[in-house]
Amino acid sequence: MSYILNRFFSMMLTLFLISAITFAVTNILPGDVAMMIMGTQSNPEALAGLRESLGLNDPLLVQYGRWITGMLTGDWGSSLVFKEPIAPLLLQKMTASGLLVLFSMTIALACAVPLGVWAAVHANKWQDTAASSTAMLGVSLPDFFWGIMLILLFARGLGWLPSSGFVDPVEDFEGAVRHALLPSLALGLGLMAHLTRMTRATMTGILKQEFIRVARAKGLNENTVVWRYGLANAVGPVMTVAGLQVGYLFGSIIVIESLFNYTGMGWLTYQALLNRDIPLIQASVFVIAAVVMLANLIVDLLYAVADPRIRLS
Repeated sequence: MSYILNRFFSMMLTLFLISAITFAVTNILPGDVAMMIMGTQSNPEALAGLRESLGLNDPLLVQYGRWITGMLTGDWGSSLVFKEPIAPLLLQKMTASGLLVLFSMTIALACAVPLGVWAAVHANKWQDTAASSTAMLGVSLPDFFWGIMLILLFARGLGWLPSSGFVDPVEDFEGAVRHALLPSLALGLGLMAHLTRMTRATMTGILKQEFIRVARAKGLNENTVVWRYGLANAVGPVMTVAGLQVGYLFGSIIVIESLFNYTGMGWLTYQALLNRDIPLIQASVFVIAAVVMLANLIVDLLYAVADPRIRLS
């Protein structure tokens, strides 16, 4: 329990620092919020009155205190571009992006773990070289390259899947999966490469340990030795890396969602940056940071569940 509390307070402190940095950076960006609301041809007196009513003339510390209080109480303001409250808008887009993150992580783990184990079992043989080369190819090429290739092959060439757009899973789950599959594959291929290398490196070390040699000496089936004993000890490091890659996914998702015109969190953040929608930028960065840190906390707790040694310590 003390570990969970320590992690929680650490997460709160990190969020506070991120919020302060985000607020400071967005306030030095070019652009006038009042002018964006009223337009460039507005009366100077009206602009001055709007700045005063919005509190834009207050000291930055006062503005920050008002903003962070609103974030903590659910009053996130309204988007200057979309002309609607930010909180429900972000919730809708985060749900859309969450589908991509879930699918891409599932694809990456389903491919990376068997490939990494296969490479480790056949270390320094052609199987290892093939798996390592595949992982290196995935790491070397950017996500948007995979996205373009997937569009050309499965959307334009074969016509199996749509190349762009978003469908709400509540309204049409099958359609939502079809629209999410290609961007999820584009994200998952790059992530798979990282996880394959991690699985291979971890399993290679574990398969050389004494308890593995003892299990083999007792005549246990090789598949049992590798998958039950070896992989069970490799799960923790792989889970940790997978949790850290959630931040990578949310970084890459801006490019992928823009490429596929998938109107999720990444697309929304890009639109906010493009149109200098300061309130939306601030809220988006804060929410993404909170989700990434929460995902890492959950992974750490699952690590303790998966490895009894962590619970005992």
